[in-house]
Amino acid sequence: MKQFIHLIIGLVSFTLTAQTKDNKHVFNVSLSELKLKSYPQDSTANALVLYEYGNSYVDDEKFDLVTKLKHKIKIFNKEGFDNANITMFLYRKNNNSFESIQDIIATTYTLENGEVLKTQLDKTHIYKTDYKENYIKVAFTLPNIKEGAVITYSYTLRSPYMRKYHGWEFQGDLPKLHSEYHTSIPANWKYHIKLIGAKKLDTNTNEIERNCLVMGNGASADCTKSTYVMKNIPAFIDEDYMTSRDNYLSRIEYELETFKGMEGSVEHYTKTWKDVDKELRGDFGKQLKKIVDVKTLLPKTITEETNTLKKAKLIYNFVQEQYTWNEDYGIYRNISVKDLIKNKTGNVTSINILLHNLLKQHEISVNPVILSTRRNGFATKLYPVITDFNYFIVQANIEGKNYFLDATNDYLPFGVLPFRCLNGYGRSIRFKDESKWVTIKAEKKSTIAYKINLNLDQTGTAKGHIKARYSGYHALSKKQNYFSNPEDYVDNLKNELPKADLSNYKTKTTTKTSDLFSEAFNIELALESIGDKIYFNPFLMPFFEENPFKLQSRSYPIDFGFKNKYTTSIQLNLGDNYEVVELPESINMAMPNNAGTIRLSSTSISKNIVNILFDVSFNHSAYPPEYYPYLKTFMSEVINIQTNPLLVLKKKL
Repeated sequence: MKQFIHLIIGLVSFTLTAQTKDNKHVFNVSLSELKLKSYPQDSTANALVLYEYGNSYVDDEKFDLVTKLKHKIKIFNKEGFDNANITMFLYRKNNNSFESIQDIIATTYTLENGEVLKTQLDKTHIYKTDYKENYIKVAFTLPNIKEGAVITYSYTLRSPYMRKYHGWEFQGDLPKLHSEYHTSIPANWKYHIKLIGAKKLDTNTNEIERNCLVMGNGASADCTKSTYVMKNIPAFIDEDYMTSRDNYLSRIEYELETFKGMEGSVEHYTKTWKDVDKELRGDFGKQLKKIVDVKTLLPKTITEETNTLKKAKLIYNFVQEQYTWNEDYGIYRNISVKDLIKNKTGNVTSINILLHNLLKQHEISVNPVILSTRRNGFATKLYPVITDFNYFIVQANIEGKNYFLDATNDYLPFGVLPFRCLNGYGRSIRFKDESKWVTIKAEKKSTIAYKINLNLDQTGTAKGHIKARYSGYHALSKKQNYFSNPEDYVDNLKNELPKADLSNYKTKTTTKTSDLFSEAFNIELALESIGDKIYFNPFLMPFFEENPFKLQSRSYPIDFGFKNKYTTSIQLNLGDNYEVVELPESINMAMPNNAGTIRLSSTSISKNIVNILFDVSFNHSAYPPEYYPYLKTFMSEVINIQTNPLLVLKKKL
């Protein structure tokens, strides 16, 4: 009996192993998969990728890149139905050079009265349409989609573009049980292979296959065959305070470095920074050398200024005010200083090249800097990929200090970049020396500070005033909202305090490029009482409405873009009519390594005056994923303090 049991266990183990090695078996749909109600590791998932498989290799007839793909997905509920809509985009250079798709097979499996029903996709329901200039859109929807269904679909892609080897995304919007990718790359093609994301590969193997690619003339090449597998992959869920998801999505990318022909020729595709610098000098060089008639263009107040820093600021403000960004990044195209001056509008590169040239003509040391914006993702530092960069700014060195400048925004102070540029680093182009990486970050903390003074009268009405002061990027957003429409701004402020009456609104900020934005207004509100007691929340202007960190765990950094500090100072005069029953408890809380702090203190002093001080500080602009639990707890405490302060007052007898 024991031998029989061991035999059965061995057969089951062998079957599972065989299924892993032979994807044809795994691709079949089992009864247990159809009966599956949810995914225990992620109960919120509307669908689950049970299995996906890819295999890319070079066809030895046409030397096309062939990729065979298979997918098996479980649909749990109606919210998961969208996963049955499949869309692909194929590149088409011209009628003789294009990507194609073949052998589309798609099937829906459902459980009907205890029986498995298979519904096949009708090939007449596969739609191919032109999409934009150089793409073909291929789309189909699997039939008979119901809650609990399992769908499978497979197809073959053919591409004549070996320069772009097929990448693989292990992680996506759905959780995945198993994602497997096989590649076969002939030795003629040498790629930079980049594994992106925090998730580790469960399988990563390589072997050499001799003479895998044979030419008509008898020449042959060996191939490197690789297998990559990830299992139990969580869905990638976007959350607040992150840069581009492309920075963190677990995947493999390929960048062609060199191609070696069978006859011995070698063509380099990935170039050195020395080569790229030479190309960039050609792209930007002519415009960067344009001489501007400054006497005609600039007023004397600028040209006659003798202080270098003041002159640089005046030139910067002039370009800001006189020229409008047309929302086109245009880092390599449509660059014309002449057209910008004529039309008063242009793309980001034209505007900032004009700024560069005006500063340079006034003997201020400047360099152009290219970077990748936050939404665009990180530019790789492993090797030059010029298409990674999508933005152009100016680096100025004045009296030994570096300033990064972008004149596309009317509200930016000198030396402050738009938030979109705070992506860590850029490449400073030097015309005499090799370009180099430069760090790009916000140096100062951005702050919000509220000072609330209230007097409580015998009717339980609080009257007083609020002063608010914003700096850095908090000031930038406030200035943009206020100066674009002051009346709407004040109306929105009133809507944010629906239980209070606001009056006598004033701001001392008169210039758009000020480093600060300050405002003050009077306020009156009736406090809510229960019996003879008043329960008062003095945090009239909360910093956060809710905790933005809701995930169970997070595998990518928490990136605010800049350091933050929030302060509320409250003084409540109770007069002779009320006394304190209970004050909020003092709190001192810090994240590990003092990465963030919370301080709450409250005191009741003579003459019935209550003072409350609340201070929140984020001491880093970005935090690694290990800090996520701390930040989540930290932010929960901030929300709790703002929404549930225990300030209880009682009317004196």
